[in-house]
Amino acid sequence: MTTSEMIPKLILNNGHVMPVVGMGTAEFPSIPEKMKSAYLDAIAIGYRHFDTASLYQTEQPLGEAIQEAIKLGLIGSREELFITSKLWCTENHPDLVLPSIQSSLRNLNTDYLDLYLIHLPMSVKPGASEFPIKREDVVPLDLKGVWQAMEECQRLGLTKSIGVSNFNTRKLEELLSFAKIPPAVDQVEMNTSWQQQKLKKYCANKGICITGYSPLGGQGGQKLVGINPVLTSDVLKEIADAKGKTIAQIALRWLVEQGVSMVVKSFNKERLRQNLEIFDWELTEEEREKIGKIPQKNRVSVDFMLAKEGSLNSIDISNIEIIEV
Repeated sequence: MTTSEMIPKLILNNGHVMPVVGMGTAEFPSIPEKMKSAYLDAIAIGYRHFDTASLYQTEQPLGEAIQEAIKLGLIGSREELFITSKLWCTENHPDLVLPSIQSSLRNLNTDYLDLYLIHLPMSVKPGASEFPIKREDVVPLDLKGVWQAMEECQRLGLTKSIGVSNFNTRKLEELLSFAKIPPAVDQVEMNTSWQQQKLKKYCANKGICITGYSPLGGQGGQKLVGINPVLTSDVLKEIADAKGKTIAQIALRWLVEQGVSMVVKSFNKERLRQNLEIFDWELTEEEREKIGKIPQKNRVSVDFMLAKEGSLNSIDISNIEIIEV
């Protein structure tokens, strides 16, 4: 059995399947040749799920890597991969959804996505390109109109599935009140130090798959401030030492056992391999209980996305908050 065949798959609510582990591609600044080389390494190792976004500026190097992987015989065709991309806030307007996914498809040199997500429950003035986002550029989100456009993308065959990212239970409830096609996935921050138990239970009841980003606590492109609570966890280190595993492997295995998928980023070949060596062993009940008692604190919030200066004008931050409020 090849490494790619060992990776379990989750069945989404529309019948499509998604590999449990994917490679995250967010890296700022994005260096195309470095990115392309890393994606080729990942495909050779066995990764078949790649998570990109228009914001990351990694769609084009990923598309180039896929074409080269086919030429090299690393994969037989694009159909062997699961590709996710995302609608950024500046295109989070009903009339801009279709042009945005078409742009992503051109960048990736593919006819379809496997999953297209609303990146944030936030809308920003079209054309505004700064990140962090200027507070004064935030405008009211027409979620119903945007979701109808997302549904049209799926009906047109431009993406097999649609979903959201950074939606809390309240935003999901709002979306489900009018969605004709329910979201297949909610991609959110999730790791041993931010376990998302309320959201996990809600999504399980609604048939929505969770994909956890920052499964190792947030590294690289996110430039999160402070000590990484996952990789410095004494609880995880104790378990890792006892099992002869790395802390990262314990953290990723815990996510697998939560029944969710994850996107984890590394450009190091050895760590890329290690991140897939988590399927032929499991945690004990005692170990799961210890992890369940780890103090909880999220690292990604709306304030992380917004510039410190300026004001949100008439926008109520509770309407765009990505954690439970």
